[in-house]
Amino acid sequence: MHDAGTGSTARPSRRTVLAATAGLTAALALTPDTARAAGHDDEPLRALIARMTLEEKVGQLFVMRVYGHSATDPDQADIDANLKEIGVRTAAELIAKYRVGGIIYFTWAHNTRDPHQIADLSNGIQKASLDQPRGLPVLIATDQEHGIVARVGRPATLFPGAMALGAGGSRSDARTLGRIAGAELRALGIRQDYAPDADVNVNPANPVIGVRSFGADPDAVAGLVAAEVSGYQRSGVAATAKHFPGHGDTAVDSHFGFPVITHSRELWEKLDAVPFRAAIRAGIDSIMTAHIMVPALDDSGDPATLSRPILTGILREELGYDGVVVTDSLGMEGVRQKYGDDRVPVLALRAGADQLLNPPSLDVAWNAVLKAVHDGELTEARLDESLLRVLRLKAKLGLLDRPYVTSAGVDRTVGTPAHLRAADRIADRTTTLLVNRRGLLPLSPRTHPRLLVVGADPASPSGTDGPPTTVLANTLTGLGFTATALSTGTAPSAATIARAVTAAGDADAVVVGTYNVGAASPQRTLVDQVLATGKPVIAVAVRNPYDVARLPDVDACVASYSWTDVELRAAARVIAGRVRPRGRLPVPVQRADDPAQVLYPIGYGLSY
Repeated sequence: MHDAGTGSTARPSRRTVLAATAGLTAALALTPDTARAAGHDDEPLRALIARMTLEEKVGQLFVMRVYGHSATDPDQADIDANLKEIGVRTAAELIAKYRVGGIIYFTWAHNTRDPHQIADLSNGIQKASLDQPRGLPVLIATDQEHGIVARVGRPATLFPGAMALGAGGSRSDARTLGRIAGAELRALGIRQDYAPDADVNVNPANPVIGVRSFGADPDAVAGLVAAEVSGYQRSGVAATAKHFPGHGDTAVDSHFGFPVITHSRELWEKLDAVPFRAAIRAGIDSIMTAHIMVPALDDSGDPATLSRPILTGILREELGYDGVVVTDSLGMEGVRQKYGDDRVPVLALRAGADQLLNPPSLDVAWNAVLKAVHDGELTEARLDESLLRVLRLKAKLGLLDRPYVTSAGVDRTVGTPAHLRAADRIADRTTTLLVNRRGLLPLSPRTHPRLLVVGADPASPSGTDGPPTTVLANTLTGLGFTATALSTGTAPSAATIARAVTAAGDADAVVVGTYNVGAASPQRTLVDQVLATGKPVIAVAVRNPYDVARLPDVDACVASYSWTDVELRAAARVIAGRVRPRGRLPVPVQRADDPAQVLYPIGYGLSY
């Protein structure tokens, strides 16, 4: 048995799909337009819910990972991984056993090889679900933030990440990103994107957010969040503002620990809440919770994901949000430290969550929710409340009406020349020039024909060419230079540094890609020793712009905010003078020797 294809495979008729989805044609003909016109026409959806078994209701609240490029015929290694982690062989078996309402795609789960395969997988998942008794379409989601977090790679269009957009400062660009990226995701059958990041990144040491945030100014972040949300949702994809109530001021990664945010309630209102309020005003379809403790909002010691005062008291009642609340992954340490994996999903529902994302063991989580209803800890009416929100979203997105995608839609939409040009244009407005001693930049092939590109080559974000040194060298060569790449890594050894110094002898200038330079980083030694050769040195901060504070003697420094190809190519165009630098810092950069002093304020940026 194979997935429903996206090619010339006979497409199930609309009538067949509607019949399969529960036999309630009136309910399932609820298009986004009619749903909006009616406010919420909930009666047909309530009728759907009334026909469901308790087990089906529980399943609908889970969004689960599954390994494999195909819903029915994955590779043997993926079958083995599914059996080990989920107790099923395939996505189709996952749906048949647990009746999950959502599936999340990951690159590492081999869900996202190429556009036509992704579309086939999406169709196979929908068919598997619609073939079940009272089958409902599945809400397929992924983390496509762009920049350093992307699950769908080339040939799909990849845009600059949030902090780069923050440097560009254009709400129009954020809206364009959402519109184009949303159209491409929808063509692949992905209808929920866990983006944009609405966190206000005010902590330079933040290990998990950083450049995933638009910046440190809450009003600027709010404007870009709202614009990107409107772009996505106009394309028929649910945007997801994350991570509520705000993950921007932490030095702990909630994947591995339990961060505590010490903001006062007053500071939270002025800082963290602002982008979420803007997202709600923009009609955001879903909001993701954070596995963080915020004592000023709830002093129980519970993570926000499990906090009724935060999710119901603040998000629902104070902020007036009635859309879908999705938890961050329930496999993360931040939500698992205080309670067992059987308690977490129950407590999340009691707190006010609607979708339970990616529990470590679906069997444990699913049975725990079922038992909580049987024991009276959760009522069936409480499940129905979340189910109604999820079904409203599926109806709004047109899933109840048209769950399948087509091969022609993929070809017409994904990675088109117009979309790729739009990504390059946006990237050209984001590169930030921080240092330019004696007007070194822009470089000319006439005065500096031979360039050496050294530096860090972090693993490339999904589906980009990489490595960064190669992308920079190839782009600069295409712009008229003779550029050579020499990867030196994030922690170059003395021997590696010596090789770079020797290679610099044959160059007219050296470009160094830096990645999160710390006080004792060997990357600083590399830069200092290359500078000692007397050759001009241009640093490209390929992640956090804070690197510039640790590199006081470089001749020039530009910030690209990510090491994806689209941002690196734009940085090369700035270095070569093909594009003038227009980005402005969306975060302040503090002095390395005195963090209380600001070296470069928000809004700083040089130009030619």
